[in-house]
Amino acid sequence: ARSLYEEREPLGAMIDRLRALLRRTGFDIVRYAPAPPLPPDFDAATAATVELVRPYTLTSPERIFALCAAARYIVAAGVPGAIVECGVWRGGSMMAVARTLLELGAGDRQLYLYDTFEGMPPPGDKDVDYRGEPAAARMARSDPADQRSVWAQASLEDVRANLGRTGYDPGRIVYVPGKVEETLPGAAPATIALLRLDTDWYESTRHELVHLFPRIAPGGVLILDDYGHWSGAREAVDEYLQERGIHLLLHRVDYTGRAAVVPPRS
Repeated sequence: ARSLYEEREPLGAMIDRLRALLRRTGFDIVRYAPAPPLPPDFDAATAATVELVRPYTLTSPERIFALCAAARYIVAAGVPGAIVECGVWRGGSMMAVARTLLELGAGDRQLYLYDTFEGMPPPGDKDVDYRGEPAAARMARSDPADQRSVWAQASLEDVRANLGRTGYDPGRIVYVPGKVEETLPGAAPATIALLRLDTDWYESTRHELVHLFPRIAPGGVLILDDYGHWSGAREAVDEYLQERGIHLLLHRVDYTGRAAVVPPRS
């Protein structure tokens, strides 16, 4: 016989189920816990950027810090090319990039944002989180209407309005709606200075690497949002690098984020 402990429903699943029931009656469960203090080594400019983009991103302050640092690096090092993000949700990460570039007087970079702008597409069999839970199971028990759920639904209009808050030249921002498996490589820039991948699943991550990694300029930056959390994304990265004999130091940003400077090709 199973123990009571073994039969207990996981807290996250119970909250999701209760939330779904309440929403049918017009109510919701909202957590109002204050945001934790930022790490003491955050400079004032980055701290202000983190606070600005908090409502528009699901990434941690550490990952936003790393992204801002990468943007500063490519400007200081003169790395040519566009800044590309695959998987943008409400645009918070690219808002951080845009704000950082403007602070540096480098608002001439082209920004490319790839997303369905309709939420996450269905995951595959390889898309399992670090605890062993399939992404499909998590999506099944989550409410698609909850913007901060794994469904990550946000419209193109919402993202465009949020990027507009930064003051970045809208003529230098390219929005590419649709699944990356269908939009890449046709809409890709020739040269990339900074590539951020955040589409979670194995198939999309693999496709992005195949078509975008070769376009990263020497000294450019690759940022992986899901390497530690989603096993499929991690497998796609490891598989791609191993097959091509590419050796990168994937620097740990937090439990899931990784960043690397791409060396010149031999």
